Amino acid sequence: MANKKASKKNAYTLKAFRDTIKSINKFVLDTTEEVMDETLERAEDWQTVGEKAIKGGIKIAAKQQDLVFDALEAAKKQITKGKKRAIAITNN
Repeated sequence: MANKKASKKNAYTLKAFRDTIKSINKFVLDTTEEVMDETLERAEDWQTVGEKAIKGGIKIAAKQQDLVFDALEAAKKQITKGKKRAIAITNN
């Protein structure tokens, strides 16, 4: 009789242990899935921010490039004008 009670108690304990492990496993899987979903969502947000930053940086670089070429063009005109004046002064 004692063996049947011990066996029944062990079976109940084993079933409770399995149920607990299943519950823990489900919790871990659900939590992992939530974390991954949130991570992907945040990564998408940051990707959007990064794209905007890159586009803004490209626009700024284009404006700076235009400014540099405008400055070079102005310098070229001044050098050409200065050269003509220097030639005119030395020829007189």
